[in-house]
Amino acid sequence: MKERDKKDEEEEEAEEEKEEEEEEEEEEEEEEEEKKEKEEKEEEKEEEEEEEEAEGERRAVTGKMTVNVVLSIRG
Repeated sequence: MKERDKKDEEEEEAEEEKEEEEEEEEEEEEEEEEKKEKEEKEEEKEEEEEEEEAEGERRAVTGKMTVNVVLSIRG
């Protein structure tokens, strides 16, 4: 009887340990996934900022060209 109880208790402890390990692994995977998503969002944000900057530069160049054309016509 005692041996059976002891064996059951050991099996229960082993099962609990296994469950805890699985939970820890899941948490680590979730953290990694969140980290990847955060990095992807940061990359997207940087790309958008670069695109906006490039668009601003294009507009500035176009504006200068327009001014030069107007001045040359007036001149």
